[in-house]
Order: sequence, then C-alpha cells, then structure tokens
Amino acid sequence: MDLFIENILSNYSYTALFGVSFGYFIFLYFFVGFLFSTICKFLERKQKLSKIVNVNVPKPQILFEIKHSFKSIIVFGFSIIPIIYLIRIDVVTLLPNTWLNVLIGIVALTLWNEVHFYVVHRILHHRFMMKHVHYIHHKSRIPTVFSVYSFHWLEAFLLSTVPLTIVPFIPFSIVVIFIYPLVSILLNFAGHCNYRFGNGKGIDIQLFGTHHNEHHSRGRKNYGFSLHILDKLFSKHNK
Repeated sequence: MDLFIENILSNYSYTALFGVSFGYFIFLYFFVGFLFSTICKFLERKQKLSKIVNVNVPKPQILFEIKHSFKSIIVFGFSIIPIIYLIRIDVVTLLPNTWLNVLIGIVALTLWNEVHFYVVHRILHHRFMMKHVHYIHHKSRIPTVFSVYSFHWLEAFLLSTVPLTIVPFIPFSIVVIFIYPLVSILLNFAGHCNYRFGNGKGIDIQLFGTHHNEHHSRGRKNYGFSLHILDKLFSKHNK
C-alpha cells in the first residue's frame, strides 16, 4: 500500500488525482452507503435499532439528495489536489505510516473535524447562508444515507477543507489523509440514517448522530457533527 500511495504522491498528474479522489468519494457514497443502509435495516429487523421518525421518505427526496450529492462529490474530487501540491513543495510534512501514527492521526482529525464542522455549520445557519446555501441540505427534513453529501457547492467546498486547514500545521501519516474520508462518512451515515443508536440516553447516541438527525427536523440546535460537546459548551448560543 505504501508503494501505491507513494506512486500517487510522486507520479500522478493533477487530473489523475482528481479522478482518483472523485472515484473514491463515489465508492464511499454509493457502495459504503448501500452497505451501511442494508446493515441498519437488518439490525432493525432484529430489533437492535429503531427509527427516529417512523415514516417512509418519498422517492423525489432521494433523487434530490443524489443529484446534489453528485455535485458535491465533484467538489470533493478537487480537495486532494492542494494537499498533494503542498506535499510536493515540502510545505506539508508526512509521518511514517505506522499503526500508532495512523491511530493518533485518525483521532486527531476526528476531533478537528468536530471543531471545523461546528464553526462552518454555525456560519451556514446565518440568515443569508441559510437562505441561499444551507437550505439544500435542510430539504431533507427526515435525513437518509443519501443526504450526507446533499449540499450546495459552496457548502461542499467549505466542508471539504477539513484536512487542508490542519495538515500544514500538524504532521500526519498520508494513510490517515486517505482513510479519514471513510471514517467521516461512516459518522455521517450514522447522523443521517434516521436510526437511533442505543437507548436514547447518554454518550451512545451522541457518538452516533441522533442529535444531528433531530437537527434536520427542527432546523436549529445540535450544530455538532457526531459529538455533542461543543453544543453543550456553547448552549446559550445554540438557538
């Protein structure tokens, strides 16, 4: 795997990098999304999960979500290019791909994503941004796995800058940068799948997105990604 990634870093053109990144996000959205949804339905039949809102989402909403998600994936496809460029001009330092570096990097990026998402999400709920940009995502009042990337192109761009806003300052293993979109979308699926994880109390639902599901239906509060820490810290402003 190291040789494959090294080949990408050193030899791929920026057009090819876009193609690899675009294909990766297509795979995450459709294949991993289908797998995640199938597992959720299986666990629901086994009474291990329960729906938050027990209604069937209409087909036009699903088609709307897929249409806008495809546009977002085009934007996401470009997100790897500035990172590879910074690596090639030695602005970004890479750590060895050890298990420890990968684990620490995944945890660090997950925590940074919480901060980044919270800040961007609060900006998106400003009146102007809500009216002209973020309204697309909130068309999914009952979210589905297909709504995870259903964004206006500007929102997709803002959310795609998670690694770019930290890798110039903190070194990561390149494997972390490649793997993190998978970690992120799994948390995203959990936050949009309309299933309750756990018994509805405590950290179990906070880690798996029930709060974000409720954010879609209410349109306010619960601005965090998968954790609920920043919402609690800034509770007076979360209205």
